[in-house]
Amino acid sequence: MTTSIHITALDGIVNVNSLFTLAVFVGLAWNPSDPSNSLVTDPNCTPTTRMAENLVAFHVYSFASFLFSSLIALGLKQAMRLNIAASFPHFSARIDPVVYYVNKTALRFGMVVSGLGSVSGCGFLMLALVNVVQIKLGSFGCGGSGHSYAAVVPLLILVPSALFIYVSLMLYAFTR
Repeated sequence: MTTSIHITALDGIVNVNSLFTLAVFVGLAWNPSDPSNSLVTDPNCTPTTRMAENLVAFHVYSFASFLFSSLIALGLKQAMRLNIAASFPHFSARIDPVVYYVNKTALRFGMVVSGLGSVSGCGFLMLALVNVVQIKLGSFGCGGSGHSYAAVVPLLILVPSALFIYVSLMLYAFTR
């Protein structure tokens, strides 16, 4: 048995993943090879083609992770709705009951897998943003790119911290 809280959590995963997927598409539309897209003036700090390749690869990995997570969440929601329709055929399609009868182990496994897909998507998106910073502000290896470090350090602290909190709360919720 599960409640509408699970449906709301799955809706939240799908909605957040949709926003991140939009960000990934916007990032993929940007041409990192265009020299007018960089603020780098020092030739020692010029970004390499490997940075541009990593940028595209991390965007694709991020997109795949968010899509995977969303499809799992949508599949779980559909399974719950099909189960309630089969169990209670007298309910109208417009009525959304508060309680669904589903396999709790399968639901938990699906939600954890969906959450892990979102977490990996966030990790890959963070790595893509690190490459964006190096392309726009200069590579880390040149020593004179203080702006690059200033942009990346908060990113590398805040995103993993938020992901740690998210995973901790997700695991805590499943132990209760």
